[in-house]
Amino acid sequence: MAYKIKAEQCTGCGACEFECPNKAIKQKGDVYAINPDKCTECAGFFDKPQCAATCPVPKTCVPAF
Repeated sequence: MAYKIKAEQCTGCGACEFECPNKAIKQKGDVYAINPDKCTECAGFFDKPQCAATCPVPKTCVPAF
């Protein structure tokens, strides 16, 4: 599974991009997006996804279903 960033809530701060160990997060316009092909939910690096842990806006970086 992968995570996604809710574009309507993203402030474009960039905190998540620098924390992603897989370089799955890139800026697209004024917001950030996660490449689901690269996202591993930080497995093997951290106990929980760092995008969700570092995002200043609650529930912006969420599991993609």
